[in-house]
Amino acid sequence: MTITFITGANKGLGRETARRLIEHGHTVLVGARDRERGEETAAALGARHVPIDVTDDASVAAAAANVAAREGRIDVLINNAGVHGPVGDPGDLTAADAFAVLDVNVLGVVRTTTAFLPLLRRSADPVVINVSSGMGSLALTHDPDRPESHVVAPLYTSSKAALTMLTTQYAKGLDGIRVNAADPGYTATDLNGHSGPQTVTEGTDAIVALATEEPGAGTGRFVSRHGEIAWS
Repeated sequence: MTITFITGANKGLGRETARRLIEHGHTVLVGARDRERGEETAAALGARHVPIDVTDDASVAAAAANVAAREGRIDVLINNAGVHGPVGDPGDLTAADAFAVLDVNVLGVVRTTTAFLPLLRRSADPVVINVSSGMGSLALTHDPDRPESHVVAPLYTSSKAALTMLTTQYAKGLDGIRVNAADPGYTATDLNGHSGPQTVTEGTDAIVALATEEPGAGTGRFVSRHGEIAWS
């Protein structure tokens, strides 16, 4: 049985990913900061809630200890938790604004991945999936035919560019662990006021595909629901 831990899994892409992977036969651990929402999601889907705040070292360590005591390992880690941050004129941005976004979208991935590595290394086929975005792609954000080029979200875009690069570095440096990034595409979620044209099911296609690949699939890739993409 594949054991999958998902951060930010109480709503949106995280919840839909959990639902779909349970249908694929995974044992899913719903990582969520909000205990009430996490427990509700877990009960509705047939999963187990594990409290985790990816911005808090102690919370992340406690989550890893919780899973170590109960399941003993994980096979798939999906770093999905994310925040958007300010949109529009970047002239008033502060360092505090930047830290609030990076603390979740990048540092949260580092905290969680480091804490869960011992559990991943107990798997026969360990996988890490970082939920990034085409919004962090230079190519896509400069293509006038792409929706990514029409949005000014300085901190979200820069955090996702950093996350995709972090993914490639993990892929090079973590022997025996497949590490890939997923671009959900412009999906209707709370993050964008449900303005995206894709459903959450369409938005989780790439994540689910990466989580259900056969052993030996590639590492260091950036994948959308339409296939592998360049992010430069």
